[in-house]
Amino acid sequence: MKRLFTTAAVALSIIACSTAKKEVTIKSNQKKETKMELSNKEKAAALITSLETGDQSTIAYINPEKYIQHNLMVGDGLKGFGEVLHHAPEGGFKAEVIRSFQDGDYTFSQTKYDFFGPKIGFDVFRFENGLIVEHWDNLIAIQPNNPSGRSQIDGATEITDLDKTESNRKVVENFIDSILFKHQSNYTDYINPKKYVQHNPAVADGLEGFGAAMQYFAENGLVMEYEKTHKVLAEGNFVLSISEGKFGKGEATSFYDLFRLEDGLIVEHWDVIEAILPVSEHKNTNGKFNF
Repeated sequence: MKRLFTTAAVALSIIACSTAKKEVTIKSNQKKETKMELSNKEKAAALITSLETGDQSTIAYINPEKYIQHNLMVGDGLKGFGEVLHHAPEGGFKAEVIRSFQDGDYTFSQTKYDFFGPKIGFDVFRFENGLIVEHWDNLIAIQPNNPSGRSQIDGATEITDLDKTESNRKVVENFIDSILFKHQSNYTDYINPKKYVQHNPAVADGLEGFGAAMQYFAENGLVMEYEKTHKVLAEGNFVLSISEGKFGKGEATSFYDLFRLEDGLIVEHWDVIEAILPVSEHKNTNGKFNF
């Protein structure tokens, strides 16, 4: 992150001393006026956090002429965003950003909300010229810890291996294609069999936990079908995939899966699975995906 520093003139003689003092004063004033430039992911996190703090200055991070909304329960543009804030419950919203990432013009984050009830959410923002112009999200109610005692948000947060961003993205893309689309069984090509930490509230750690969950679905006539992946975003050791398909009894569903990788293998997983509203209930016409 850059800071701009004003260079003070060097006094060349005692005669120039008064001039030097003036230049030092100018330097001090300019430093006070200089604002630190935020990264896009810092802007996104600040905007989310403002739901709780009420900091209205973060609205300046949204392009007022172009704000495309993909949350199907919210109207388009700043007007739709404003309507959500207008209907805040007594005591306001709560928003704690747990993880925050950036991939080119996109940011993606995981947040613990109290937003018309306690929820976990993933938010994706697209930026143009430093301003937010588009928003996607997926939300799910907070649930009890899973069979391994893990919550939907605990676990590692440190971003590492920035030089492996693209290779980690490719691992996740291949995992989705081979395991989730083609239903192949070569799990260990993508998942570390000795270390697979699971945060899905219904699934235990390890490949055994994943297998048990799949068996339960099969025995009870339930489905978890990934039909199309719309976007895969990555920063270092974290990769977020955004897919659609069917879940449970066959409901149209949006899958947001966050993976953490070590040495080219998946070692940790968080997700948010949300049913897609029927068209009759949409408050905008932008669609749930449309990246």
